[in-house]
Amino acid sequence: MDRTELGIALRTWRERLRPADVGLPAGVRRRTPGLRREEVAGLAGMSVDYLTRVEQGRGPRPSEAVLGGLARALRLSDAERDHLFGLAGVAAPPPGRIRSAVRPSVQRLLDRFTDLPALLLDAKCDVLAWNPLAAGLLGDLSAVPPARRNLAWQAFLGEASRVVADGEERGRLDRAIVSDLRRTAARYPDDPGLGRLVAELRAGSDRFERLWTLRELDERHGDTKRMRHPELGVLELDCNVLHVQGDDQVLLVYSAAPGSREAEALALLGVLGLQEVTTPAG
Repeated sequence: MDRTELGIALRTWRERLRPADVGLPAGVRRRTPGLRREEVAGLAGMSVDYLTRVEQGRGPRPSEAVLGGLARALRLSDAERDHLFGLAGVAAPPPGRIRSAVRPSVQRLLDRFTDLPALLLDAKCDVLAWNPLAAGLLGDLSAVPPARRNLAWQAFLGEASRVVADGEERGRLDRAIVSDLRRTAARYPDDPGLGRLVAELRAGSDRFERLWTLRELDERHGDTKRMRHPELGVLELDCNVLHVQGDDQVLLVYSAAPGSREAEALALLGVLGLQEVTTPAG
């Protein structure tokens, strides 16, 4: 383990990112270039103190899970991720694992959606990246622990989902999510992260366990999603799924018809971002 070079590399990668690159609001009075330590720590699911010690060449050897979280938080390329693991003296993930690295070209595409909420998912429904408008719509994803930053986990075990789905719609959405994970398990039978997720869902949700044992495969999700925003109320948004060729990832983009109440709500979110939104009285 090369502690000195590991710390230098982490600081260099942190300082080259902007808040918008990882779906965070820029804020004001930023004294250092790039992301703050607390922002990277939140995205990677670790304490600021731990990240500080690693950057300063102190502390224990980071685990594979910690290194994977740092690689995702810092938007490292495959070569950079492998270099990170090498500096820490840990073997890089072997082939056959779910790809969670965000390609720079995909990040640039995500950045272009300045007036539409968009987020990137890997094959097991982990949220890898999002833009500020998605955070305004769905909540501050950086505040969610990485293990819970997963659409399947939120659907079956989460308590405060903003997705409005009742009755028949709830059942359809549940079947679609389980079908997606079934297909993913067939493609990646040895992926440890997927194995842990499915085991947790089966143990914690009777609804998931029942659907998992049925082994049904639904063909598609609905094209319209109903979202519940705490200030703007229920919004019906179109949801388009863009597949990232070769990475087994998808980009979800939410939109609304021009002139609709939902389009006006998205425009308001684009102005205010994560700030509190207050609807006018009357």
